[in-house]
Amino acid sequence: MNFAIGLIVALGSILGGYAALGGHLIVIWQPWEFVIIFGSALGTFVIANQTKTIKDTAKAIGEAVLDRNPKNRDYLDVLGVLHALMRELRTKSRAEAEAHVDAPEESPIFQAFPQILSKKELTAFICDYCRLIIIGNARTHEIEALMDEELHTIAKDKLKPYQALSAVAEALPALGIVAAVLGVIKAMGALDQSPEVLGHLIGAALVGTFAGIFISYGVVTPLGAKIKSTREKQQRVYIIVKQTLLAFMNGAMPQIAVEHGRKTIPSSERPTIDDVESETAGAKAA
Repeated sequence: MNFAIGLIVALGSILGGYAALGGHLIVIWQPWEFVIIFGSALGTFVIANQTKTIKDTAKAIGEAVLDRNPKNRDYLDVLGVLHALMRELRTKSRAEAEAHVDAPEESPIFQAFPQILSKKELTAFICDYCRLIIIGNARTHEIEALMDEELHTIAKDKLKPYQALSAVAEALPALGIVAAVLGVIKAMGALDQSPEVLGHLIGAALVGTFAGIFISYGVVTPLGAKIKSTREKQQRVYIIVKQTLLAFMNGAMPQIAVEHGRKTIPSSERPTIDDVESETAGAKAA
C-alpha cells in the first residue's frame, strides 16, 4: 500500500508540476520510447540472472508491494511450535520426539501451526536443528556456528532479487540515453521538416532521458530497497528459531528459551509475554 501511495505522489508531483508550468502531458506519452527502455532493461535483466532468480524477483516484488512482512501472528506461531517441540524433546523418548522432525507434515505439533508448515524452508530449518539436538553429540557453540553460516547463506539467496533490481536501476539512466539518442537520430533525418515537426521529434527523444532517470531513481531503486527491507524482516523468524534453540541447548526451560527468542523481535512488533504465555499454554492444552 505504501509503495502505491508513494508512486502516486511522485508521479502526481512530477506530472502536475509539468502541467502547471504549461507543459502538455500528451507530449510525455511516447510509447516507443518506453518500449525501448523497458524492453532493453528486461532483456539485460534476463541475461544477467538465472531462471530461479527471475522467478524469485517476481515473487519478491509482490511481497514488497503487498507489504508481506511478518505479523504478530507469525511470531506467535513460530514461538508456539518451538515451545511444543522443546517440551517433546524434554519429556518424551528419542523415538517419539524424532517422529515430529522426520515427518513434520504428519506431526500433530506442526499440524496445529499450518502457517509454519506451509513455509517449507522454515520448517526444514527447525527440524534440522531439532534433529541435531536429539542426536545429542553436537556442542552449543558448534550448532551456533552452523546456524550462522546457514543464515548467511539464506540471506544471500533471499537478497538476490534486490541485487538484480539494483543492477537494472543502475543501467536504466543509460538505457534512457540510448532511447534518446535513437530519437535524435530520427530527428536528424527530418531536418528538412518544419520547426514544429522537428521540435516535436526532439521533445519525444528527450522523453527517453526523462523516463530512464525517473524509472531508475523513482521506481526501481525504491522498489529494490523495499524488497531488501521485506526480505530482511522475513528472516527474523530464523533468528527467533536460532536464539530459542540455543537457549534450550544451554539448559533453559522451554518457556525461558521462548523468551530468548521473543527478545530478538523489534520492540515495536514484539508480542507481549502474556500473549506468548497464552499461545504456549493453548498449545500445551491441545
